[in-house]
Amino acid sequence: MKRTHIRAAIVVGLFSLALTVGAAAQSGATRPRRVSPATISEPPPSPSPPARTNTNTNTTTRNNTRPPTPAPAPAPATVASGDTTHAYTLLQQNQNEAAAREAKQIAAANPANAEAWKIAGFAEFNLKQYADSAGDLQRALDLQRKAGAEDANTVDALAQSLARTEQFDRALPLLVVATTRTGAPPDATMLYYRGLVEFRTGKPADAERSFTAAIKADPKNAAALFYLGRISYERSDTDTAIALLNRATTADPRFAEAWTLLTYAYLRRAGAAGTGPKADADYLGAVRASDALVRVRNDEATARLSGQALISAQQFPRAVVALERFALDPKAQGQTLYLLGLTYSRTKNFPKAVATLERAAAKTSDDANIYRELGYAYEVSKQYVKALGAYQKGAALAPDDPDFQESITRVKPFAK
Repeated sequence: MKRTHIRAAIVVGLFSLALTVGAAAQSGATRPRRVSPATISEPPPSPSPPARTNTNTNTTTRNNTRPPTPAPAPAPATVASGDTTHAYTLLQQNQNEAAAREAKQIAAANPANAEAWKIAGFAEFNLKQYADSAGDLQRALDLQRKAGAEDANTVDALAQSLARTEQFDRALPLLVVATTRTGAPPDATMLYYRGLVEFRTGKPADAERSFTAAIKADPKNAAALFYLGRISYERSDTDTAIALLNRATTADPRFAEAWTLLTYAYLRRAGAAGTGPKADADYLGAVRASDALVRVRNDEATARLSGQALISAQQFPRAVVALERFALDPKAQGQTLYLLGLTYSRTKNFPKAVATLERAAAKTSDDANIYRELGYAYEVSKQYVKALGAYQKGAALAPDDPDFQESITRVKPFAK
């Protein structure tokens, strides 16, 4: 039986991946089978890369995907009617739960004690209790402003807490203040947060300026590099996106979202290149990026993306390995099963291809491409009645696709 392979062409949007994989077959006829794109939905990269807080109150770190913990200004020995000295000492010693508890007791006894609210807010920030932190730091800032003594550390910590709890409209004015102080050196972390908030509030041009400023202040700011890459990707400047995302993954090799988007970007550029050495190099770039992603986050979605990259690079045996473990789960998604079935087909394991694609069709009955591939596997296996039925189901879902009509015409004489 004659069979040819057509290079997979993948064009990626931020929320979807179009995968084209071709093969040819005969069922007594000589016309090779043509495969049309199969759209595979994927979630977008995380809009807010996870930040791992450094709990040392006196230390800042250059990798701003791990923002430094805001350090409170030195506290006086006695503030209002409550002595916050011990609570402050606990905070400095990273005994954050005890510091928060003691500071809240002081604040409960004297609600006008700005320093107690501030210490509680900083301790809660260190504990990643950002909603509580935002509330207590807002109380501290309101009291400071009332007394005419606004504290920059409180503003900065409150801005970060609001950003982390997605209160972006409240965070943005504070971040503008934090990043435009006269005489203050640029702070990469605060510039990153300003860019994040601008991005999340629909101001991509402003966000790009802020992220660029963050990179100027800290060239290894992985989160800012990621967002600059994402902005470039969304405006279809794929070359720039790839360059920025490579920098992001170099700065933070465990940045899963950056590896994810870098894989998509390589696949998009390879698809646009068509065939030839340039496309081949980008398909291999996608494989390398997805391999790195698997080392960081090995779940079904990651395996599916890895499978897509491997199929595109025609590394079918590796794609089988990547997908099989997750396909064994009864809860495996239809698209995972579809990709594995397609890969079995490319490695000529048609019994497994049929079984897997039947599961895919049961899971995702409205995907014409599953029926296209299932029909092909039936056809090669000389199960012509079933092949005809699969092609007819595909044609019903995609009536304007001539491939299904050609396949139906080809198989009908044998479906007896």
